[in-house]
Amino acid sequence: MKQVLFSLLLLLFSSLHSTTSLAQAPDAAPKAPAKPIVPTLPQSPSSDPSDSSTDDIITILRKAKSFNILIRLLKTTQLINQINAQIMTTKSGGLTIFAPDDGSFSQLKAGFLNSLGDNQKIEFLQFHVLPIYVSSSNFDSLTNPVRTLAGDNPSRLQLNVTAFGNNVNISTGVVNATVTGIVYSDKVLAIYHVDKVLLPLDFFIPMPPSPAPSLATAPKTSGDDDDRVGTSKDSSGAFSLISIQGTTLVSIGVALVALLIMSS
Repeated sequence: MKQVLFSLLLLLFSSLHSTTSLAQAPDAAPKAPAKPIVPTLPQSPSSDPSDSSTDDIITILRKAKSFNILIRLLKTTQLINQINAQIMTTKSGGLTIFAPDDGSFSQLKAGFLNSLGDNQKIEFLQFHVLPIYVSSSNFDSLTNPVRTLAGDNPSRLQLNVTAFGNNVNISTGVVNATVTGIVYSDKVLAIYHVDKVLLPLDFFIPMPPSPAPSLATAPKTSGDDDDRVGTSKDSSGAFSLISIQGTTLVSIGVALVALLIMSS
């Protein structure tokens, strides 16, 4: 009898345990975040947003190292002030910077940077900045040609971004560059390392020659018209006088011939 009661208790306990297990359904697995297209640079000291403030790009680039030429250009053109101010005042759009390292600048033709005027240097740097924040997984959402701080004229400032697999390529009509990694990224600012300096097409299109100035035509004066009219009148009068005198001479000649015939 005791064995029967013990078996019933075990069966009852098993039923209660099964009911409890069914009631406690497991939670749905959390959705995996979008996989970044661009990998983070290995051992990048500033890829952690807690290391740097978004309003100090110079500090971010200096910590990342190998961006000394870019830092110098940003400071000498004072474009860094505009960029920092735009980050501080922009809360939704943000900024994206394509940063060539010192090795990329060394590949440029000797004297290229020195050949640029002040305004060209500013446009050259603005060509590396997008007025929107692009996360590492959203490059494939951009529409070409991509607008930069320098403008979006495709005949002058052509910038096309193509994302395929884990590769992000940038074409300017002059160079083809590749995004090699993330220097820094938060919710407002993203800085990506590119393997080449982005050269605007506008810098390499020959300028059309300036049209030659047209010669100015001297204005007509009433005196000139009177002179022409007077000349015409004088010429007409001279022709009339010659005609009258010729007729008179012919008439006199005919009369003399008649007199000679009659006298003979």
